[in-house]
Amino acid sequence: MELLSPAGNLLSAYSAFKGGADAVYIGGKRFSARASADNFSDDDIKEIIFFAHSIGKKVYVTLNTLLFQDEFNDAVEFAKFLYSLDVDGIIIQDLGLAYYLHKILPDLPLNASTQLNCHNVKQAKALIKIGFKRIVLAREANLDVIRTVKNLGVEVEVFGHGALCVSYYGNCFLS
Repeated sequence: MELLSPAGNLLSAYSAFKGGADAVYIGGKRFSARASADNFSDDDIKEIIFFAHSIGKKVYVTLNTLLFQDEFNDAVEFAKFLYSLDVDGIIIQDLGLAYYLHKILPDLPLNASTQLNCHNVKQAKALIKIGFKRIVLAREANLDVIRTVKNLGVEVEVFGHGALCVSYYGNCFLS
């Protein structure tokens, strides 16, 4: 089991590790759904990945927005930058980006964002086929689904706290 904490800036990332988190997930200045967070500059990302790895911890970076056509190449370049830093995983919502990154960077760990709204085994199998190594299941997934998806050989992540979302999870544009 891994205790994973969100971190909106360097101070919160350091605090999460000091508080016992095994890993943090962060967003860069672009392509992060957590637009209200301070988010991390490229230099901040380098710093926190270096620090985390020096103490045996992990960092996951979000690219969890749906991309417009004119953003795709920038998102790919950002993913290549993260790959060069040996990021522990990229949390993705855009299936086209995930498919493309798996083709050009097959060793890059792809995590299926909760925004993909994976709440059943068939969806999980489709995400594994695309190249995802970890699936963040929708909060609505029951224990039987969680167990079955875990038995597919993929890492499974579930939220241990409630949501502020008033909509069916993963369909945040409906709120």
